[in-house]
Amino acid sequence: MNKKKFGFLSSDRKTKIHAVRWEPDQGEIQGILQISHGMVEYVERYEEFAEYLTKQGFLVVGNDHLGHGASVLHQGCWGYFAPAHGSDLVVKDLHRLRRHIQKKYPKVPYFMLGHSMGSFLLRKYLSRYGEGLSGAIIMGTGTQPDAAVVFAKAVCRFGACLKGWTYRSKLVQQLAFSGNNRRFEGEGVSNSWLTKDQQIVDAYNKEPRCTFRFTLNGFYNLFDTIHFINQKKNIELISKNLPLFLVSGEDDPVGNYGTGVKKACQIYKKAGIKDISMKLYPTDRHEILNELDRKTVYQDIYEWMHNHLIEAES
Repeated sequence: MNKKKFGFLSSDRKTKIHAVRWEPDQGEIQGILQISHGMVEYVERYEEFAEYLTKQGFLVVGNDHLGHGASVLHQGCWGYFAPAHGSDLVVKDLHRLRRHIQKKYPKVPYFMLGHSMGSFLLRKYLSRYGEGLSGAIIMGTGTQPDAAVVFAKAVCRFGACLKGWTYRSKLVQQLAFSGNNRRFEGEGVSNSWLTKDQQIVDAYNKEPRCTFRFTLNGFYNLFDTIHFINQKKNIELISKNLPLFLVSGEDDPVGNYGTGVKKACQIYKKAGIKDISMKLYPTDRHEILNELDRKTVYQDIYEWMHNHLIEAES
């Protein structure tokens, strides 16, 4: 596997976005997968998965979103997107990266995967720029009612009036995440809801790039993204011919332990998307790419993409 780090100018016209691509050591590239990572993490956490796919002939690429990882000037910027339209800018950055890679590999089938917050961003992306994709993997996603999302946005706006958009609110943090670890509190470790792999959880809890608190700006843009993807008019913009694969852990609180994932799947089916599949992994939690059975997850995602490569050729 060849790993290459590079950068590109964000759609905010001032931030240098950190990106990584993992390429097969040899042979023709069969397909490309672009990763949209989750909230309070960074794209290089996906390296083990990327290495697996490069052995199958895939090129894997991804970037650190605005406010994340190495796409920040200093730690004080973690969890802050932009003064305005932050969600739109992050989605545009995903498209900038896609265009950059497709210039080099114009005829190679192109897939995208979004995890957690990255899944919500991907779902928005599909409404804006989904044409031409060979498929999309929506991972660790869920559904939230409009009323709850509108209320959360209002709380962020009110807090920003008092403290400013860079404020890191403990209240909003609790509103967003207080229930995630409840089912696993008996294990006595924070963030056990992420995965049953204790080594992964321990490493996560020690990593500064995974333990900062989001700003009000970051939370507002997350809620704004979810509000966008809830709207029927935006769902209708997704190509009916775009293959979708929804994958999550059955014990993932973000997906309401499977219920929210099933609901999202039904929403897309109702919208007329013709090729949609879903798989829930029993006892798996939020980060199925970091779960104890992750090799099975890797293989399932690869096989789904490979099958759609064959369909595209036939």
